[in-house]
Amino acid sequence: MDHEALALFPELVPEPDQTHTTGLLPSQKLEECIELGYIRAANGIAPEQIQPSSIDLRLGAFAWRVGASFLPTRDSTVPNKLKDLLIEKIDLTSGAVLTKGNIYIAPLQEEVALPAFLWGKANPKSTTGRLDIFTRLLTDYADEFEYIANGYKGRLYAEIVPRTFSVVAREGTRLNQLRIVKGNPPPSDSKLIALHEKEVLVYSQDEQPHEAIIFKGLWLSLDLRGTHGSEIVGYRAKKGAAPIDLAKINFYDVNDYWHPIHRTSSASVILDPEEFYILASKERVRIPPQYAAEMVPLDPSVGEFRIHYAGFFDPGFGYGSDDLKGTHAVLEVRSHEVPFLVEDGQRVGRLVFEQMLAAPQKLYGRDIGSSYQSQGLALSKQFKRPSVE
Repeated sequence: MDHEALALFPELVPEPDQTHTTGLLPSQKLEECIELGYIRAANGIAPEQIQPSSIDLRLGAFAWRVGASFLPTRDSTVPNKLKDLLIEKIDLTSGAVLTKGNIYIAPLQEEVALPAFLWGKANPKSTTGRLDIFTRLLTDYADEFEYIANGYKGRLYAEIVPRTFSVVAREGTRLNQLRIVKGNPPPSDSKLIALHEKEVLVYSQDEQPHEAIIFKGLWLSLDLRGTHGSEIVGYRAKKGAAPIDLAKINFYDVNDYWHPIHRTSSASVILDPEEFYILASKERVRIPPQYAAEMVPLDPSVGEFRIHYAGFFDPGFGYGSDDLKGTHAVLEVRSHEVPFLVEDGQRVGRLVFEQMLAAPQKLYGRDIGSSYQSQGLALSKQFKRPSVE
Protein backbone atom coordinates (compact mmCIF):
# COMPACT_ATOMS: atom_id res chain seq x y z
CA MET A 1 0.00 0.00 0.00
CA ASP A 2 1.32 3.49 -0.80
CA HIS A 3 1.96 6.27 1.73
CA GLU A 4 -1.28 8.07 0.84
CA ALA A 5 -3.27 4.96 1.64
CA LEU A 6 -1.43 4.52 4.92
CA ALA A 7 -2.26 8.09 5.91
CA LEU A 8 -5.95 7.83 5.09
CA PHE A 9 -6.60 4.21 5.97
CA PRO A 10 -4.19 3.09 8.72
CA GLU A 11 -6.65 0.70 10.36
CA LEU A 12 -7.16 -1.18 7.09
CA VAL A 13 -3.58 -2.43 6.99
CA PRO A 14 -3.70 -6.16 7.69
CA GLU A 15 -1.96 -7.25 10.86
CA PRO A 16 0.20 -10.39 10.49
CA ASP A 17 -1.38 -12.13 13.48
CA GLN A 18 -4.95 -10.98 12.84
CA THR A 19 -7.27 -13.61 11.38
CA HIS A 20 -10.61 -11.76 11.77
CA THR A 21 -11.43 -8.15 11.00
CA THR A 22 -14.31 -5.86 11.70
CA GLY A 23 -16.69 -5.78 8.77
CA LEU A 24 -18.47 -3.32 6.50
CA LEU A 25 -16.94 0.02 5.61
CA PRO A 26 -19.01 3.02 6.74
CA SER A 27 -19.75 6.09 4.62
CA GLN A 28 -16.63 8.01 5.62
CA LYS A 29 -14.38 5.07 4.72
CA LEU A 30 -16.17 4.63 1.41
CA GLU A 31 -15.33 8.26 0.69
CA GLU A 32 -11.69 7.47 1.43
CA CYS A 33 -11.86 4.47 -0.90
CA ILE A 34 -12.98 6.85 -3.64
CA GLU A 35 -10.13 9.26 -2.85
CA LEU A 36 -7.67 6.37 -3.09
CA GLY A 37 -9.11 5.18 -6.42
CA TYR A 38 -10.37 1.87 -5.05
CA ILE A 39 -13.81 2.82 -6.41
CA ARG A 40 -13.96 5.15 -9.38
CA ALA A 41 -15.90 6.33 -12.40
CA ALA A 42 -14.87 8.32 -15.46
CA ASN A 43 -17.33 11.09 -14.62
CA GLY A 44 -16.73 10.95 -10.86
CA ILE A 45 -18.92 9.66 -8.05
CA ALA A 46 -21.57 12.02 -6.71
CA PRO A 47 -21.88 12.55 -2.93
CA GLU A 48 -25.52 11.43 -2.99
CA GLN A 49 -24.42 7.98 -4.21
CA ILE A 50 -22.75 7.34 -0.87
CA GLN A 51 -25.13 5.73 1.61
CA PRO A 52 -24.39 4.88 5.27
CA SER A 53 -22.72 1.57 4.37
CA SER A 54 -22.90 1.28 0.58
CA ILE A 55 -22.44 3.08 -2.72
CA ASP A 56 -25.21 3.31 -5.29
CA LEU A 57 -24.12 2.01 -8.69
CA ARG A 58 -25.26 3.66 -11.94
CA LEU A 59 -26.14 2.13 -15.29
CA GLY A 60 -23.90 3.07 -18.18
CA ALA A 61 -24.90 4.33 -21.62
CA PHE A 62 -26.17 1.01 -22.99
CA ALA A 63 -27.32 -2.49 -22.15
CA TRP A 64 -27.22 -5.81 -23.97
CA ARG A 65 -30.30 -8.01 -24.25
CA VAL A 66 -29.13 -11.60 -24.00
CA GLY A 67 -30.60 -15.04 -24.48
CA ALA A 68 -29.67 -16.47 -21.08
CA SER A 69 -28.27 -15.60 -17.71
CA PHE A 70 -24.66 -16.64 -17.18
CA LEU A 71 -21.55 -16.43 -15.05
CA PRO A 72 -18.22 -15.67 -16.74
CA THR A 73 -16.37 -18.26 -14.59
CA ARG A 74 -12.71 -17.85 -13.82
CA ASP A 75 -11.58 -18.20 -17.44
CA SER A 76 -13.63 -15.49 -19.15
CA THR A 77 -14.81 -11.89 -19.12
CA VAL A 78 -18.41 -10.73 -19.39
CA PRO A 79 -17.92 -9.37 -22.97
CA ASN A 80 -16.41 -12.67 -24.11
CA LYS A 81 -19.37 -14.63 -22.74
CA LEU A 82 -21.76 -12.30 -24.55
CA LYS A 83 -20.54 -13.33 -28.01
CA ASP A 84 -22.84 -16.33 -28.23
CA LEU A 85 -25.72 -14.86 -26.20
CA LEU A 86 -26.15 -11.32 -27.52
CA ILE A 87 -29.53 -10.51 -29.09
CA GLU A 88 -29.35 -6.72 -29.33
CA LYS A 89 -27.62 -3.66 -27.92
CA ILE A 90 -29.90 -1.03 -26.36
CA ASP A 91 -29.13 2.69 -26.05
CA LEU A 92 -29.90 3.97 -22.54
CA THR A 93 -28.76 7.57 -22.95
CA SER A 94 -32.30 8.89 -23.43
CA GLY A 95 -34.12 6.06 -21.69
CA ALA A 96 -35.35 2.71 -22.98
CA VAL A 97 -37.96 0.14 -22.04
CA LEU A 98 -36.59 -3.01 -20.45
CA THR A 99 -39.34 -5.52 -21.14
CA LYS A 100 -40.45 -7.94 -18.44
CA GLY A 101 -39.22 -11.49 -18.87
CA ASN A 102 -36.12 -10.46 -20.82
CA ILE A 103 -32.55 -10.62 -19.56
CA TYR A 104 -30.26 -7.60 -19.86
CA ILE A 105 -26.61 -7.02 -19.03
CA ALA A 106 -25.57 -3.41 -18.47
CA PRO A 107 -22.03 -2.14 -17.89
CA LEU A 108 -21.99 0.12 -14.85
CA GLN A 109 -20.33 3.51 -14.68
CA GLU A 110 -18.36 2.52 -11.59
CA GLU A 111 -15.38 0.20 -11.58
CA VAL A 112 -13.08 -0.94 -8.79
CA ALA A 113 -9.41 -1.51 -8.08
CA LEU A 114 -9.57 -3.15 -4.67
CA PRO A 115 -6.50 -3.92 -2.57
CA ALA A 116 -5.99 -7.49 -1.46
CA PHE A 117 -7.51 -6.89 1.99
CA LEU A 118 -10.88 -5.61 0.74
CA TRP A 119 -13.72 -7.37 -1.05
CA GLY A 120 -17.22 -6.38 -2.09
CA LYS A 121 -20.78 -7.62 -2.19
CA ALA A 122 -23.86 -6.12 -3.81
CA ASN A 123 -27.63 -6.25 -3.63
CA PRO A 124 -30.59 -4.54 -5.29
CA LYS A 125 -31.77 -1.22 -3.89
CA SER A 126 -35.08 -1.25 -2.02
CA THR A 127 -37.02 0.33 -4.88
CA THR A 128 -35.61 -2.26 -7.29
CA GLY A 129 -36.89 -5.11 -5.14
CA ARG A 130 -40.33 -3.59 -4.63
CA LEU A 131 -40.80 -3.46 -8.40
CA ASP A 132 -39.75 -7.10 -8.76
CA ILE A 133 -36.70 -6.24 -10.85
CA PHE A 134 -34.31 -9.14 -10.41
CA THR A 135 -30.86 -7.53 -10.39
CA ARG A 136 -27.45 -9.08 -9.73
CA LEU A 137 -23.89 -7.81 -9.93
CA LEU A 138 -21.37 -9.44 -12.28
CA THR A 139 -17.62 -9.04 -12.64
CA ASP A 140 -15.18 -10.47 -15.13
CA TYR A 141 -13.79 -13.90 -14.18
CA ALA A 142 -16.54 -14.37 -11.57
CA ASP A 143 -18.00 -17.73 -10.57
CA GLU A 144 -20.70 -16.26 -8.34
CA PHE A 145 -23.10 -13.32 -8.46
CA GLU A 146 -23.11 -10.30 -6.16
CA TYR A 147 -19.49 -10.85 -5.10
CA ILE A 148 -16.30 -8.94 -5.86
CA ALA A 149 -13.17 -10.89 -4.95
CA ASN A 150 -10.37 -9.52 -2.81
CA GLY A 151 -8.04 -7.45 -4.98
CA TYR A 152 -10.34 -7.42 -8.04
CA LYS A 153 -9.56 -4.70 -10.55
CA GLY A 154 -11.95 -4.13 -13.40
CA ARG A 155 -15.42 -3.38 -14.72
CA LEU A 156 -18.72 -4.05 -13.00
CA TYR A 157 -21.94 -5.15 -14.71
CA ALA A 158 -25.57 -5.52 -13.69
CA GLU A 159 -27.80 -8.36 -14.80
CA ILE A 160 -31.36 -6.98 -14.98
CA VAL A 161 -34.50 -9.07 -15.32
CA PRO A 162 -37.82 -7.20 -14.90
CA ARG A 163 -40.16 -9.94 -13.70
CA THR A 164 -43.54 -8.29 -13.15
CA PHE A 165 -43.46 -4.83 -14.74
CA SER A 166 -41.60 -3.57 -17.78
CA VAL A 167 -39.56 -0.53 -16.75
CA VAL A 168 -38.00 2.52 -18.36
CA ALA A 169 -34.34 2.84 -17.35
CA ARG A 170 -31.69 5.26 -18.53
CA GLU A 171 -28.02 6.06 -18.17
CA GLY A 172 -27.42 6.88 -14.52
CA THR A 173 -30.35 4.84 -13.13
CA ARG A 174 -29.39 3.26 -9.81
CA LEU A 175 -30.66 -0.29 -9.42
CA ASN A 176 -28.11 -1.84 -7.08
CA GLN A 177 -25.60 -0.90 -4.42
CA LEU A 178 -22.13 -2.03 -3.41
CA ARG A 179 -20.75 -2.71 0.04
CA ILE A 180 -17.03 -3.00 0.76
CA VAL A 181 -15.86 -5.40 3.45
CA LYS A 182 -12.63 -6.03 5.32
CA GLY A 183 -12.33 -9.61 6.52
CA ASN A 184 -15.28 -11.88 7.09
CA PRO A 185 -16.48 -11.64 10.69
CA PRO A 186 -19.04 -14.36 11.42
CA PRO A 187 -22.51 -13.46 12.73
CA SER A 188 -23.04 -14.11 16.43
CA ASP A 189 -26.38 -14.75 18.14
CA SER A 190 -24.84 -14.03 21.55
CA LYS A 191 -23.70 -10.60 20.38
CA LEU A 192 -27.12 -9.98 18.86
CA ILE A 193 -28.86 -10.86 22.14
CA ALA A 194 -26.57 -8.48 23.99
CA LEU A 195 -27.22 -5.79 21.39
CA HIS A 196 -30.99 -6.15 21.82
CA GLU A 197 -30.64 -5.84 25.59
CA LYS A 198 -28.65 -2.65 25.12
CA GLU A 199 -30.32 -0.96 22.14
CA VAL A 200 -33.76 -2.66 21.67
CA LEU A 201 -33.87 -4.06 18.13
CA VAL A 202 -37.59 -4.84 17.97
CA TYR A 203 -40.66 -2.82 18.91
CA SER A 204 -44.33 -3.73 18.71
CA GLN A 205 -46.84 -1.74 16.66
CA ASP A 206 -47.68 0.37 19.72
CA GLU A 207 -43.99 1.33 20.00
CA GLN A 208 -43.26 -0.80 23.06
CA PRO A 209 -40.11 -2.95 23.32
CA HIS A 210 -40.90 -6.40 21.96
CA GLU A 211 -39.39 -9.82 22.47
CA ALA A 212 -36.66 -10.54 19.94
CA ILE A 213 -36.65 -14.09 18.53
CA ILE A 214 -32.96 -14.70 17.86
CA PHE A 215 -31.70 -17.93 16.31
CA LYS A 216 -29.20 -17.67 13.47
CA GLY A 217 -30.32 -14.05 13.21
CA LEU A 218 -33.34 -11.97 14.18
CA TRP A 219 -36.62 -13.52 13.04
CA LEU A 220 -39.44 -11.48 11.51
CA SER A 221 -43.10 -12.42 11.16
CA LEU A 222 -45.92 -11.29 8.86
CA ASP A 223 -48.45 -8.63 9.70
CA LEU A 224 -51.82 -9.59 8.22
CA ARG A 225 -53.97 -7.46 10.51
CA GLY A 226 -52.84 -4.12 9.06
CA THR A 227 -50.05 -1.74 10.08
CA HIS A 228 -51.26 1.52 11.67
CA GLY A 229 -54.82 0.16 11.66
CA SER A 230 -55.03 -0.14 7.88
CA GLU A 231 -57.59 -2.46 6.30
CA ILE A 232 -55.05 -3.21 3.55
CA VAL A 233 -52.50 -5.83 4.62
CA GLY A 234 -50.68 -6.33 1.32
CA TYR A 235 -50.62 -5.92 -2.44
CA ARG A 236 -50.55 -8.37 -5.32
CA ALA A 237 -49.10 -7.13 -8.61
CA LYS A 238 -51.36 -6.83 -11.64
CA LYS A 239 -50.35 -8.44 -14.90
CA GLY A 240 -50.16 -6.52 -18.17
CA ALA A 241 -49.67 -3.07 -16.62
CA ALA A 242 -47.94 -0.27 -18.54
CA PRO A 243 -44.17 0.22 -18.16
CA ILE A 244 -42.94 2.12 -15.09
CA ASP A 245 -40.47 4.95 -15.64
CA LEU A 246 -38.02 4.61 -12.77
CA ALA A 247 -37.31 8.35 -12.83
CA LYS A 248 -40.90 9.31 -12.02
CA ILE A 249 -41.49 9.68 -8.28
CA ASN A 250 -44.90 9.79 -6.57
CA PHE A 251 -46.41 9.53 -10.05
CA TYR A 252 -48.30 6.29 -10.75
CA ASP A 253 -51.76 5.37 -9.49
CA VAL A 254 -51.55 2.35 -7.19
CA ASN A 255 -54.75 0.83 -8.55
CA ASP A 256 -53.33 0.65 -12.08
CA TYR A 257 -50.60 -1.74 -10.93
CA TRP A 258 -51.68 -3.47 -7.72
CA HIS A 259 -54.58 -5.44 -6.28
CA PRO A 260 -54.94 -4.49 -2.60
CA ILE A 261 -55.24 -7.41 -0.18
CA HIS A 262 -57.71 -6.62 2.57
CA ARG A 263 -57.69 -7.93 6.10
CA THR A 264 -59.84 -11.01 6.61
CA SER A 265 -61.37 -12.52 9.73
CA SER A 266 -58.83 -15.34 9.55
CA ALA A 267 -55.92 -12.91 9.12
CA SER A 268 -54.40 -15.15 6.47
CA VAL A 269 -53.47 -15.03 2.79
CA ILE A 270 -52.89 -17.75 0.20
CA LEU A 271 -49.83 -16.97 -1.91
CA ASP A 272 -50.40 -18.18 -5.46
CA PRO A 273 -47.40 -19.61 -7.34
CA GLU A 274 -45.31 -17.06 -9.25
CA GLU A 275 -47.45 -14.11 -8.22
CA PHE A 276 -45.62 -11.14 -6.69
CA TYR A 277 -46.72 -9.74 -3.33
CA ILE A 278 -45.78 -6.81 -1.11
CA LEU A 279 -46.35 -7.54 2.59
CA ALA A 280 -45.02 -6.10 5.84
CA SER A 281 -43.44 -7.39 9.01
CA LYS A 282 -45.35 -7.34 12.27
CA GLU A 283 -42.22 -6.18 14.06
CA ARG A 284 -40.83 -2.65 13.94
CA VAL A 285 -37.09 -3.13 13.47
CA ARG A 286 -34.18 -0.92 14.50
CA ILE A 287 -30.66 -1.18 13.09
CA PRO A 288 -28.21 0.64 15.40
CA PRO A 289 -25.42 2.73 13.84
CA GLN A 290 -22.67 0.20 14.47
CA TYR A 291 -24.46 -2.53 12.48
CA ALA A 292 -26.12 -3.24 9.15
CA ALA A 293 -28.40 -6.19 8.49
CA GLU A 294 -29.27 -8.48 5.61
CA MET A 295 -32.41 -10.55 5.06
CA VAL A 296 -31.89 -14.23 4.30
CA PRO A 297 -33.91 -14.52 1.06
CA LEU A 298 -34.63 -18.26 0.95
CA ASP A 299 -35.18 -20.47 3.96
CA PRO A 300 -36.86 -23.82 3.17
CA SER A 301 -37.47 -24.40 6.87
CA VAL A 302 -40.31 -21.84 6.85
CA GLY A 303 -41.82 -22.43 3.40
CA GLU A 304 -41.18 -22.64 -0.31
CA PHE A 305 -41.11 -18.96 -1.07
CA ARG A 306 -38.62 -16.15 -1.51
CA ILE A 307 -39.14 -13.42 1.05
CA HIS A 308 -36.91 -10.51 0.01
CA TYR A 309 -35.15 -9.36 -3.14
CA ALA A 310 -33.54 -6.21 -1.73
CA GLY A 311 -32.57 -7.59 1.61
CA PHE A 312 -30.13 -5.00 2.94
CA PHE A 313 -30.87 -2.69 5.88
CA ASP A 314 -28.56 0.28 6.43
CA PRO A 315 -27.30 1.50 9.81
CA GLY A 316 -29.98 3.79 11.23
CA PHE A 317 -32.96 2.01 9.64
CA GLY A 318 -35.81 2.50 12.10
CA TYR A 319 -33.41 4.38 14.33
CA GLY A 320 -32.06 7.61 12.84
CA SER A 321 -31.50 11.01 14.37
CA ASP A 322 -35.11 11.27 15.59
CA ASP A 323 -34.85 8.04 17.64
CA LEU A 324 -37.71 6.20 15.98
CA LYS A 325 -39.23 3.24 17.75
CA GLY A 326 -38.45 0.97 14.80
CA THR A 327 -39.74 0.68 11.24
CA HIS A 328 -41.72 -2.14 9.65
CA ALA A 329 -39.74 -4.18 7.13
CA VAL A 330 -41.50 -4.36 3.76
CA LEU A 331 -41.22 -7.84 2.29
CA GLU A 332 -41.20 -8.73 -1.39
CA VAL A 333 -42.66 -12.22 -1.54
CA ARG A 334 -42.95 -14.80 -4.31
CA SER A 335 -44.21 -18.33 -3.68
CA HIS A 336 -42.91 -21.23 -5.75
CA GLU A 337 -44.37 -24.52 -6.97
CA VAL A 338 -47.60 -24.65 -4.96
CA PRO A 339 -50.10 -22.26 -3.32
CA PHE A 340 -48.93 -21.49 0.21
CA LEU A 341 -51.02 -20.28 3.15
CA VAL A 342 -49.47 -17.66 5.43
CA GLU A 343 -51.04 -16.34 8.62
CA ASP A 344 -50.68 -13.30 10.83
CA GLY A 345 -47.65 -13.62 13.09
CA GLN A 346 -46.11 -16.44 11.06
CA ARG A 347 -42.32 -16.32 10.99
CA VAL A 348 -41.14 -15.87 7.42
CA GLY A 349 -37.55 -14.67 7.45
CA ARG A 350 -34.58 -13.57 9.48
CA LEU A 351 -32.15 -10.69 9.56
CA VAL A 352 -28.45 -11.44 9.92
CA PHE A 353 -26.66 -8.49 11.51
CA GLU A 354 -23.28 -7.43 10.17
CA GLN A 355 -20.82 -5.38 12.19
CA MET A 356 -19.55 -2.10 10.77
CA LEU A 357 -15.87 -1.19 10.75
CA ALA A 358 -17.04 1.98 12.52
CA ALA A 359 -20.34 3.78 12.94
CA PRO A 360 -21.08 5.76 9.75
CA GLN A 361 -21.07 9.55 9.81
CA LYS A 362 -24.38 9.52 7.94
CA LEU A 363 -27.30 7.32 8.97
CA TYR A 364 -30.29 6.04 7.08
CA GLY A 365 -33.17 8.48 7.45
CA ARG A 366 -34.91 11.56 6.20
CA ASP A 367 -31.82 13.76 6.59
CA ILE A 368 -30.13 11.98 3.66
CA GLY A 369 -33.30 11.55 1.61
CA SER A 370 -34.04 7.92 2.51
CA SER A 371 -37.41 6.98 1.06
CA TYR A 372 -38.67 4.36 3.52
CA GLN A 373 -37.59 5.39 7.03
CA SER A 374 -41.09 5.74 8.54
CA GLN A 375 -42.85 3.23 6.32
CA GLY A 376 -45.73 0.98 7.12
CA LEU A 377 -46.85 -1.13 4.19
CA ALA A 378 -45.14 0.95 1.49
CA LEU A 379 -44.91 0.40 -2.26
CA SER A 380 -41.96 1.76 -4.22
CA LYS A 381 -41.49 5.51 -4.42
CA GLN A 382 -42.77 5.63 -8.03
CA PHE A 383 -46.36 5.25 -6.75
CA LYS A 384 -48.51 8.04 -5.38
CA ARG A 385 -48.54 8.27 -1.62
CA PRO A 386 -51.80 8.49 0.31
CA SER A 387 -52.76 12.08 1.06
CA VAL A 388 -52.78 11.34 4.79
CA GLU A 389 -50.29 8.96 6.40
